[in-house]
Amino acid sequence: MDHGGIGFTLTEEQRMLQKLARDFAREQIAPVAAQYDRTGEFPFAIIQHARELGLMNANIATEYGGGGLPLVDECLIAEELAWGCAGISTSILLNNIAALPIIVAGNAEQKKQWLTKFTEGQFVGYAVTEPGAGSDVAGMLTTATRRGDEYIINGTKTFITNASHASFYVVFAYTDKRAKHRGMSAFIVERERPGFSVSKKFDKMGQRASDTAEIVFDQVAIPATHCLGNEGDGFMIAMQVFDKSRPTIAALATGLAQRALDECVKYAKERKTFGVSIGQHQAIGHLIAEMAMNVEAARLLTWRAASAVDQGQPNTKLAAFAKAFAADAAMKIATDAVQIFGGYGYIKDYPVEKLMRDSKIIQIYEGTSQIQRNIIARELLRD
Repeated sequence: MDHGGIGFTLTEEQRMLQKLARDFAREQIAPVAAQYDRTGEFPFAIIQHARELGLMNANIATEYGGGGLPLVDECLIAEELAWGCAGISTSILLNNIAALPIIVAGNAEQKKQWLTKFTEGQFVGYAVTEPGAGSDVAGMLTTATRRGDEYIINGTKTFITNASHASFYVVFAYTDKRAKHRGMSAFIVERERPGFSVSKKFDKMGQRASDTAEIVFDQVAIPATHCLGNEGDGFMIAMQVFDKSRPTIAALATGLAQRALDECVKYAKERKTFGVSIGQHQAIGHLIAEMAMNVEAARLLTWRAASAVDQGQPNTKLAAFAKAFAADAAMKIATDAVQIFGGYGYIKDYPVEKLMRDSKIIQIYEGTSQIQRNIIARELLRD
């Protein structure tokens, strides 16, 4: 008799995908993560290898050369890659996020033209944030003015991942500022357009292998056919993207947290004080137990939010649960990892120092932990 129940068991295909990403992270990413963190160099060779293995552009349909994978599978990849290095994995996974507005709102011709470029090896930027508009998306100042069969874009976008290496960008701008968030639209802008420029990349605290820079639009003309959906659809598109991108970021946070936990378990067995391994001291044992509980909780929240998307269910609240919890957990776990390693945790010869720096931005990008709580409260208190 079938008593029903909830399944948490991965399929054989998912386990194979997970192993592929896990082996890649351990063999190709982790050994060079410290070097890329130190130099800030962009990991071209690693990203190219990830693309060849199908670990990049996983959410793009197979007809355009992508993996055609569901969001749960994307999250499995993201978690494993982040175990190796959160910065390198962010650079690999950004194309997935940049593809979402085209997947969500592009017409058949736009999908064929642009999504194929992703899978051919081009990098793409996702441009929402501005110097004065981060959490307040509707506060952006960038404009797109219709002139005949063109739009003229003016403004500045900041903290744009892969900006220095992208061939084109999905850009959000106001077509009607008076309509507020209902006057926002989304566009595709190629790098070579006159008036477009990229500033030098930012020198960041963590995730240093991930390129982040500012981009500027000075009277940049694009064809009207580069508008995604209709004028005024931009805010709705951005919100749909967040519902699908936040579980992936939660998975990335979970992977970083798992790495911190793994490093602590290993160290707690090897390091001895007062005649026993430090893991035998209750103070350390409890810290590690707390880490493990929170890693597992973050993973399950992530899978739940991703699964809702795959089943066509609303997931705004679930995505906020996962992103906020996993990001906050990663930061605390990485901080506690430094504590467990003691003085060694504070120096760059040991990996936990980097994990702590890498984790902080996860509480900020793709919607801060505070914004996630605003979303959760709004969803719970909605009439």
